[in-house]
Amino acid sequence: MTTETGEPTLTIDELAARAGVTVRTVRFYGSKGLLPPPEIGPRRVGRYGPGHVARLALIEELQQQGMTLAAIERYLRQLPPDLTPHDLAIHRAVVASWAPEAVETVSRRELERRAGRPLDDEDVERLAAMNAVEPGDGDTFRMDAGLLRLGVRLLDVPLSQEAILAARKVLVEHSRAAAHELSQLFRGEVAERDARDVKSLSAHMHPLVVQALLTTFQHSLRQELRGWLSEPRVGGEE
Repeated sequence: MTTETGEPTLTIDELAARAGVTVRTVRFYGSKGLLPPPEIGPRRVGRYGPGHVARLALIEELQQQGMTLAAIERYLRQLPPDLTPHDLAIHRAVVASWAPEAVETVSRRELERRAGRPLDDEDVERLAAMNAVEPGDGDTFRMDAGLLRLGVRLLDVPLSQEAILAARKVLVEHSRAAAHELSQLFRGEVAERDARDVKSLSAHMHPLVVQALLTTFQHSLRQELRGWLSEPRVGGEE
């Protein structure tokens, strides 16, 4: 089965494997209302879609921030009910920005479990090029959990590895430039304050700045795509 957008749906076992949790956890979240109910397919089998995967990833990030189950329930209830998987991914990116880098050493088997799919040597090379994983000793890998999810999604994007790496370079360079300019701006505001004030301001501003950057980038990208799609096609076709 597929969703309305043509993406394949998942059984509860497949969803649990993709999200890196147990089937029992998926059922528990469903009973608490943290996950919407699945669509019922043939033979009364529940089928889950990209929205469930994105919501589980968001819940995991919130847990890593130390939020209790009750706090996560309150957080999710405040979200609009019609959020797309893309919108949920943005929320997760903002939440992830609050935390320090999380790099783990995992086995090849655990890496594939976290990725939610088998990975051949070419896949691993592409993930390494994106800094999502780094080969370690023996059959182990240093894995950036946040970058891994993004890297796995990029494995299926119909772009060459060279184009993806060039895009990453553009993003890194511009984000560093923006971070530098913003830090200079804020430094002037906190120059006369003590270290505790600076740390407090940083903790409050970090998620707000990330959300602002994501929102601004979304709007800019939509404008660029609209302009691109409105251009006359090759050969004069409209």
